[in-house]
Amino acid sequence: MRTALVIGAGLVGTSAALALTARGVDVRLSDQDDSAARTAAALGAGSAAPPDGTVDLVVVAVPPAHVAATLADAMARGVGRGYLDVASVKGGPRRDLEALGCDLSAYVGTHPMAGRERSGPLAATADLFEGRPWVLTPTKATDTDVLNLALELVALCGAVPVVMDAEAHDRAVALVSHTPQLISSMVAARLEKAEDSAVRLCGQGILDVTRIAGSEPGMWMDILTANPGPVADVLADIAADLGSTVEALRALQSADDAKRQDGAAAVQDVLVRGRAGRAKVPGKHGAAPKAYEVVAVLIGDQPGELARLFADAGAAGVNIEDVRIEHSTAQQAGLVHLFVEPRSAPVLAAALRDRAWSLRP
Repeated sequence: MRTALVIGAGLVGTSAALALTARGVDVRLSDQDDSAARTAAALGAGSAAPPDGTVDLVVVAVPPAHVAATLADAMARGVGRGYLDVASVKGGPRRDLEALGCDLSAYVGTHPMAGRERSGPLAATADLFEGRPWVLTPTKATDTDVLNLALELVALCGAVPVVMDAEAHDRAVALVSHTPQLISSMVAARLEKAEDSAVRLCGQGILDVTRIAGSEPGMWMDILTANPGPVADVLADIAADLGSTVEALRALQSADDAKRQDGAAAVQDVLVRGRAGRAKVPGKHGAAPKAYEVVAVLIGDQPGELARLFADAGAAGVNIEDVRIEHSTAQQAGLVHLFVEPRSAPVLAAALRDRAWSLRP
């Protein structure tokens, strides 16, 4: 691939453009908002000038509701040899393209499983897709050369290709992406009118659960509007669990021993099933989840403290597998949880103590 046109200079489009430009592809940028395309170009994602001729690949990075019309227009103008979109829903745009009579041999639907709570070109990074799954949903009509262009794009962005049926993809993302967004928003909504005294007690648990609730509502309305059925199906299952769990918790208040025992068993069932489901979530680099030891370090809220901690861990020859930061609401300090291989935990703890770091149990 030597040339590409990215239509839609938001987070995903600009990130893809940054990755392609960094690997020598001549990228042109287009957006309904000219300032977004110019901003992306200023960040080094390519040029906002129109393509000089037919490009190898057209990447459509617009909301799901606008994918088909944008692709149809680009195809009618003969802008590229191949076309793909990066929308988070695949069945709807494909059906819309069929309804518009578009040539599906030049098209493949795709969805990079990566994102951030922030949107727009200023949130983009060239490494956004590194090591992340990138779903491709080719049809029987998709030309082999077009599929190869899409696979080349995925490789240039450092992602991992996953081929799926479009409808299966939409059911999968309803479970692992779209429903979690709604659940996170519902939990966070409970905080809107909560007493300040309660909110001040927020710890890492509520921060983890509500992190994605900070996402842009308009963007998520576009996504949920394009995939309502599968999301509703998952929510219906969760609603059933919620209903039975509410009844079980009420039973725990009963004076009847048998009812309390039944309630306790039902609550425990939810917790056990939840833990089993969490264990299925892939770990680092998509491998099976691993058990790590945690080394907890108290750090001050001064510039450079976190970098110094990582440097000291590196000097000890220990690889940090994951990190969580728990901020204190009462003082200018935080607790950094460093996740390491079990055999490395004693080594790291000793090294950090030698460097005068304060460790916590």
